[in-house]
Amino acid sequence: MDVVSTLPRGNILQKRFRLLGSLLALSLVAVACSDSSKDTASTSGSSDGTAAPVKGADITIALGSEPTSLDPYIVDDGAERAINDNIYETLLSRDAGGTLQPGLATALPTQTDDTTWQFKLRDGVTFHDGSAFNADSVVASINRIVKLVADSATDNDGFYKTITGATKVDDLTVNITTAGADGVLPARMYWLKMIPTSAETTADLSDSLVGTGPYKFVSRTVGSDIKIEVNPEYWGDAPSITNVTYEFVAEGGTRLAGLKSGKYDLITNLPPQDVDQAPQSANVQGQEHPVLILDTDEGITADPNVRLALNMAVDKQAIIDQVYGGFAVADASQILSPSVLGFDADLSAVVYDAAKAKQMITDAGLDGKTIQLVGEAGRWLNDRELLEAIAGYWKAAGLNVQLDILEFGAYLDVLFDRTNRADAIFVSSSNDLLDPDRQLSTYYQAGGVGSSNTNEELSGLIDQGRQQLDPIERQATYEKAVKIAADGSYFVWLASNSDLYGLSTRMSWTPRVDSKLLVKEMSVTS
Repeated sequence: MDVVSTLPRGNILQKRFRLLGSLLALSLVAVACSDSSKDTASTSGSSDGTAAPVKGADITIALGSEPTSLDPYIVDDGAERAINDNIYETLLSRDAGGTLQPGLATALPTQTDDTTWQFKLRDGVTFHDGSAFNADSVVASINRIVKLVADSATDNDGFYKTITGATKVDDLTVNITTAGADGVLPARMYWLKMIPTSAETTADLSDSLVGTGPYKFVSRTVGSDIKIEVNPEYWGDAPSITNVTYEFVAEGGTRLAGLKSGKYDLITNLPPQDVDQAPQSANVQGQEHPVLILDTDEGITADPNVRLALNMAVDKQAIIDQVYGGFAVADASQILSPSVLGFDADLSAVVYDAAKAKQMITDAGLDGKTIQLVGEAGRWLNDRELLEAIAGYWKAAGLNVQLDILEFGAYLDVLFDRTNRADAIFVSSSNDLLDPDRQLSTYYQAGGVGSSNTNEELSGLIDQGRQQLDPIERQATYEKAVKIAADGSYFVWLASNSDLYGLSTRMSWTPRVDSKLLVKEMSVTS
């Protein structure tokens, strides 16, 4: 269990200890563990992991959804990342436990002033097209994302909107600038994939995937599969796996059947009830926070009492037990993990009270009224089952639930539609940067691509926290922000689930806290 969550509450000294624990977790980006063995990184099954890896092996990975695009600058799509994380690389990287470390940069950056970060670059690295990775390509990468954010042409503005540009100092040194002080910049450079200078003005990179990574793009058959192969000119250690095929299978049962038959070597979102059926299973308490975004300004959810009732109507423990098979912990009225700066340990989960929730719906005069709940199926663990369970709870509270489970591309259109917000939109929010700004600026802040409120005070606090360099000040600011959303029931908070994977008997791999599927870290035995 995270030590921060076990401390007693009630005085300044104790709160400072909690903060110091959070700051240490931020700097080291430690895994948030619980006291259950289900919540630690583990692998179980028949493989003892002692056999030597097979060199030149081929594997097949089954994902729950197909990428909506292969341009990592345009879309915020986990299926895209599962593939492109192996093709492209970033200035900084993280180890499997989440610690920030050099990538294409030779060291962590230094600040020359409050708004300028200097990176020293790795020499001798080339892109898949043979062009050199250098300061010019970093400048091109920064220029492209800055323009896309300015043109509102990316779903990733929550990652990069503070960045203003980059300047070449010499071939292996570059300065990256921000609009104001931005303590999140190093984490942002763990996320921005580097492209060659020739790709700066390319409208869509989907047809030209050129990175520096250990794997190169081979082919895509829309609706079927994507293939990548090892990059023989890779600057780092050579992977043992040569060819990878990704297939897209929305149904968990179908993925499991393929795994058991030997068709697949790794499947994502292994249903908890099927863990014992998989040849091997692996899990880690990751950063996923399934949540329902409620429209606080219009419609049936504009009433804060109704939003509270929607929270009280949902039995989170039943969801943990029945939807996630015990591989989850209830969220404490926020979508930050205890290991992340800004987590408020004084907040707690909304208590389940079906009778009171129903009475509050009746008192609001909403018996039989329709509420729209929008989601998808296949992208996240047991997402359809979760949505159907929530719809059942809300029906029991007296509402008529219009449950719209959409194809993933259509779902994203609804999620990112800033004009016509649905009453309730499901999303599984992962803290990809392992910093609070990503989640808060995307889902909490007015104008964020996934937010459904116009609270100016909340928006100002998130801006303030981003610009503060003192982590103690940032902690205090973010606590105020998450408390506003908690007190106003801006979301229906659910439970943070573990990442569950199924592995073939020959597969050897330990899952990462950041949920990346890096094939160079995988191997197979004969």
